[in-house]
Amino acid sequence: MDNTFLTQITNGTIEEVETGRNGSFVLVSYRDCPNCSRDDQTIRLNVSDNTMIMDENRNRIPLRDLGRGMTVNAAFSNATTRSIPPQAAAYVIQVVGGMRNEDVTVGRIVDVDRRGRSFTTISDGNLSTVIRFNVADNAQILNGMGRPMNFENLVPGLRVRVRHANFMTMSIPPQTTAFEVRVIR
Repeated sequence: MDNTFLTQITNGTIEEVETGRNGSFVLVSYRDCPNCSRDDQTIRLNVSDNTMIMDENRNRIPLRDLGRGMTVNAAFSNATTRSIPPQAAAYVIQVVGGMRNEDVTVGRIVDVDRRGRSFTTISDGNLSTVIRFNVADNAQILNGMGRPMNFENLVPGLRVRVRHANFMTMSIPPQTTAFEVRVIR
């Protein structure tokens, strides 16, 4: 296939799938993109009737079969918007892996352990929602604009959305592994 007019990503993760009056899109975060300038990126793939969506066996599937956490390969137009995240017309989206075993928690950081590379959150001021997140070495840490930031910039008081493993230790507070930390406004 002539790659002059398209960009390909492999092993991206679906962050969101939306269908509405203004069209349908799949928000994908990814790292492996040979023609892209940055390592950690997110793109909004605009889905049309011409977009080919396939399962792991290359059978066509409807958009509604895509879900958050699925691993996908995609081919999309080189013509992207300058918005955050950028948008492009999707040509092909192929599922290559099912849902990751993960959950999402939204809370406010109350403590940061720099040496242990972990932080603790609480949701809605409820003590039963306190969780300690151990940040994986390859975890993405993103600011409010979706741009990469350093672990050192996480401070108490920040509201964050944490994508994490769906298991927790039986300790108090419970602990789990964070895959992505995103500061939210």
